[in-house]
Amino acid sequence: MESLQVSDYMNTHPVKLHIDMPVAEAVEALLVSQQSGGPVLDAKGKVVGFLSERDCIAQMIASSYYREQICRVGEIMKTPVVSVKPYTSVLELAELLLKEKPRVYPVVDDDGNLLGCINRTAVLRAIDVQLNDGYRQAG
Repeated sequence: MESLQVSDYMNTHPVKLHIDMPVAEAVEALLVSQQSGGPVLDAKGKVVGFLSERDCIAQMIASSYYREQICRVGEIMKTPVVSVKPYTSVLELAELLLKEKPRVYPVVDDDGNLLGCINRTAVLRAIDVQLNDGYRQAG
């Protein structure tokens, strides 16, 4: 059977946003990385928030009305951060995805340091691999 730990399916190169980064710069980072959101790190590299496309869209609409472009990630990021550990079961995370709103979860070590991110697509892929492996063994 294939492993079902988050560490085996997470993106190990997630976009990394910083608390003092201008939102416009964060938007560019998200667009370039083709990720729908990213963890926000403090100066020590600890995950302190999460910024989604939705957060950015809301800020960009407000900026277009008021012609203000100086907004920092720390002002609009979501806290507290819902994160998972690398040793979390993908099935446990799948159940959480059905209850919680985030589409992307930062994966952090026991000290809160960012290791990667995992999204719904990766969870779906992991479950698919597990089911296909089970079908092969049964057949």
